[in-house]
Order: sequence, then structure tokens, then C-alpha cells
Amino acid sequence: MDKNVFVADRYDVIVVGAGHAGVEAALAAARIGCRTLLATLSMDNIAMMPCNPSVGGPAKGHLVRELDALGGEMGVNADKTCIQFRMLNTGKGPAVHALRAQADKKLYQFTMKETCENTENLDVKQILIDKLLVEDGKVTGVQVETGEIYESRAVVMATGTYLKGRIIIGEHTYMGGPNGQRAAMRFSDSLIEAGIKLMRFKTGTPARVDGRTLDYSKMEIQPGDDECRNFSFMSDVKTREQTPCWLTYTNEATHKILRDNMSRAPMANGIIEGIGPRYCPSIETKILRFPDKERHQLFLEPEGLHTNEVYVQGMSTSMPMDVQLDFLRTIPGLEHARVMRAGYAIEYDCIDPTQLKPTLEFKVIKGFFSAGQANGTSGYEEAAAQGIVAGINAAMFIKEEEPLVLKRSDAYIGVLIDDLVTKGTSEPYRIMTSRAEYRLLLRQDNADQRLTPLGRRVGLVQNDRWERFTQKQQAIQQAMEMLRKTSINPSQDIKTKLAEAGIEPIRNATSFYELLRRPDVSYDKLQTAFGLPELADEVRQQVEISITYEGYIQKQLEQVERMEKLEEKLLPEDIDYQQVPSLRDEGREKLEKIRPRSVGQASRISGVSPADVSVLLVWLEQQRRMKEK
Repeated sequence: MDKNVFVADRYDVIVVGAGHAGVEAALAAARIGCRTLLATLSMDNIAMMPCNPSVGGPAKGHLVRELDALGGEMGVNADKTCIQFRMLNTGKGPAVHALRAQADKKLYQFTMKETCENTENLDVKQILIDKLLVEDGKVTGVQVETGEIYESRAVVMATGTYLKGRIIIGEHTYMGGPNGQRAAMRFSDSLIEAGIKLMRFKTGTPARVDGRTLDYSKMEIQPGDDECRNFSFMSDVKTREQTPCWLTYTNEATHKILRDNMSRAPMANGIIEGIGPRYCPSIETKILRFPDKERHQLFLEPEGLHTNEVYVQGMSTSMPMDVQLDFLRTIPGLEHARVMRAGYAIEYDCIDPTQLKPTLEFKVIKGFFSAGQANGTSGYEEAAAQGIVAGINAAMFIKEEEPLVLKRSDAYIGVLIDDLVTKGTSEPYRIMTSRAEYRLLLRQDNADQRLTPLGRRVGLVQNDRWERFTQKQQAIQQAMEMLRKTSINPSQDIKTKLAEAGIEPIRNATSFYELLRRPDVSYDKLQTAFGLPELADEVRQQVEISITYEGYIQKQLEQVERMEKLEEKLLPEDIDYQQVPSLRDEGREKLEKIRPRSVGQASRISGVSPADVSVLLVWLEQQRRMKEK
């Protein structure tokens, strides 16, 4: 290194970017015991929500509960700062129940900033990092735009949408990050120089309107749930102020304005080059994709308790400003709306995630990890989920301990990461319940049972969380044992109690466990009728689900067991696929590119056939026998 270069400090882990991925990565690494630097473009925008003011939703709520179970911060922070909670999909089974909350954006951001600033082992600095420093295939630190160097053995890239970010509003474009922030213009070049392949993606956001100019009498109110709900298994919040959202719709007049001005849409006239999200399209894309649809839902979501800004959910756009104003005012309740922030699109550089291991470490650079939208995902929750895994594994790398690799049968986080590193993505990736094969096992209500022991192993779950978890587990086991051992006989007195509780009669001696398997029986009914002990809500919920869905759960466990046999067959890191006979050319090419960790992962690669998997299994068995000889 040049003797004239100023080394400002040395850290175990440096996290580049302080969005939702960055804060989770930095907090995880620091709490595990690594001296950590969290580098941000602006101290005022740590954990900023540049898009929708919400946390959770279908599948996304599962991610929040899972990263909380591991010892992350998003769920805790959301419970402190959100202004409305709703449980979605309650008319369906527990596998797809999803908690969603409306956030007070500024309070969420300031509370997370306060947490980061007061975490032991964590320094937060406002610096723009221009260059990744690599020597002999290993990361050595980063260089700041002002010239100084920060050395470290591990770096987590959590750059979000800031790499060569370009804002687009109609014909007007400029280089920048979300909400008028600076863009990071040089770091991309550093990545390319290090041999990393980049992609160009695009995302967008709707206008924010002044709530004082809206006519809510023309909209449908969307209140929060009466029952107080929380994301975090550690939260004890029992009451909270619930702020309503409002539902309205586009109409033919809206669609006509959009159609008439489609030639001015940046996505149509070539100004936008990046690939946008299929599952969260702009309003102009919706009009083109669904020409026969008479209307589209719009949710008016308040951005906080101390602002008049209202987010028009469902109307992401990059149309010129005059078009935005015209179509907004065709919508019931928004006829006199005043725009406080224009809708815009943003293009940015991100990486091809197939360059990563399941640990989120780059295959070609030791100690270099990546998380969040930099990996081609969309959404705060997807970012945070990757961030905690990258932070944990950066710490495990420093400590030279076993990394955390979550399987598809462990968590939605495992599904998310496996999809990214195995299949890659050609558009901003969004987690959905349909992506998970083992939905009944990966419920949001049992995230702690699945993941808190893993968080404890890596040193992220502290004693208070572990004590609460073990007490809950003991209570569940005791309740299940009591229900198995306690039986009732079909006496006249018992028949009367069952009838009064609305439960069908029994013919033989029956345990309470067997009774609970009936769809018309709940623990509350049995408790009222027979004086069973009172259970905490979270314990009762686990008992009822475990018993009611026992058969289905067992079938999924058997599927997991069969798949685990392939996951346990690890492929050598230095395997030369050119030397594996009988592989098809396409399969060989894809295996060489992805370099899967196991035969199970290989089986999920697009272009790798069942025949290729059989060849790998035979080859592994041959290698095993040769070693034995």
C-alpha cells in the first residue's frame, strides 16, 4: 500500500450503506462481537423508507418475524413506531396469515438511528465509499471519496438503489438516489474492476399528496385490527393508536389520460433502460398489461402522525408532472389533491446474485458479502432479511466459525436466498408465499421455534430472548402432554357439557388432544366446558395449530426429509465439472457458473435436468468408494 495513503481506522466488518439491509447487517455483526463500521451517505437517512410507509404483508411479514426470531431489529423497531397493524388473509389457513403494519416513517427512521448509534462495537459514519480494496482475492477494506482508507477483513455491500442511481420524471432525468439523495457514482467501477458482473434494474414510487386536500368521504375506510398485534416475539405492546388508511379506485377517465400520454412515458420512449418489477408495476404498465380492467385499487396511506403527506399506494409512476396531476385528479377523493412529492422512477446498478454463495459471500472475493436491493431484490423486508444473514456470516468469517446457511425448509429467508443464488433474477425479486414449498412448516407464528436456536448458536440471541423462548417452549410441551393424558368418557354429564359448548358428542373415551383435532373444537371451548388451565395466547395458538394440522405437517416433514438427503450430499468446492462424465453440455455450463453447494441446490438450477442430478449422485458415490480404497 502507498505510504502516503491515510488509514483512518481498522475494523473487523465494514457495512457499506445504512438502509434496511445495512442496519441489520451492522447490528448483527456488532452484537456478535465484531468491531463494525456502518457507512452511510447521510446520517439523516439511516433506515429511511423511500417508498411505501409499511412493514410486512403476504410473505414479507414472515420475513420480519423470522429475522426477529434470529435476533434482528426490524420487528422490534416496527412495534415501537408503527401506527396501524392488520392481520391479512385471516379467512385462509395459518400458513398464509400475514401481519402488515403502517409505519410512521420518520419515527421508524429516527428510532433505528438511535439504536445503531447506541449499540456497542458499532461506529456510524457519514462517508461516501468510492472503492472496494481487494488483494489476492481477499477484501482488505474500502476507500472513501476524500481519500482515506478504512481497513477490514470483511465488507458487506448494502448499497440499495444508490449505485449510479438515476431519477426519472417524464423527460427529466438526473443522477441521484431516492428522495433527493446523492448517488454513489464510482463504487460500481470498483466492483467491475474486481471481476463482479453488474445488472441494471429500475423501481419506482408514487406521488405523495397533501392529506388536507383529500375528500375521505368518497373513499372506504381501512381501519386497523381491534386486537393489538406485534411483529417481535419480544414485544409487550398491549395498546397502540390505530390510524386508518383509505381505499379508492382508478376509473376510465384515469386510464384515458394515461393511454393518451403513453408516448411520453419513460418506459415507452426509451428513457428507462433498467428492468422493472413485475409484481409491483407502475400504473402505466398496469394500463398496458390489463387493458380490459375497469379499475385498479389505490390505498391512501398516511406517512406518519406528524406530517400531512399521504402515500398513494398502487399508483407508482414516472410520467411527466402535468400527466401525474391530471390523472390523480380523476380519482374519487383526489379531485383537489395537491402533490407534495412527485412520483418517480429510479434506475440503479445491482449484482447478478448467482455470484454469491448461500452465505451471501462472493465466490470470487473472500470476506466480501452483499445484501438487499444490491442483490436484485425489492422491498424493505427482503433487504433486512438478507442483511441479517450477511452480517451474521461476516462475523462468522471473522471468528472463523461455521457460517449460517438457512435451507428452504428452515425459513422464507432460506427460500429468498436460495432463489437468488441458485436461479438468479431477471427483474427485482419479491418474496411470495407461492415460492415456498413448505408453507405449512414456515408459518409466521412459529418463526421463533424454527430460528431462535440458530440465532442463539451464532451469538445473536441474548439471554432475555432465550429465556422467554425456552419458557414458551416448555409451556407448549406441558400443554400438549396434558391434552394427551387427559380423557373424558361419554357419560351423561360429559354429553351435556359437550352440547353446551357446541361440540359433537363422543361415543368412546376420548382425550382432549383427539377432541382438538376436530374442526369445530377450540381450546377455549374445552377450557370453558371442562376447566382446563388457561394458556397464554401464543401458547394456545401453537397447541391448536400443531394438533389441527398434525397430519399435513407430518406429510411436509416427510417431504423435507426426502429433500434433505440431497441437501446433505455436498459437492466439493473445487469440483471440475469438465471431468464429470455424462453431464449434458447445458447442465455442465450451468453447474460451472453457479457452483452449487449440494446436489439439492444443483437440482434447483434452471437447465440442470434430473438426468444431470443422477450423474452427480453416481459420480459422488464413485468418489466416496475411491477414497475408501
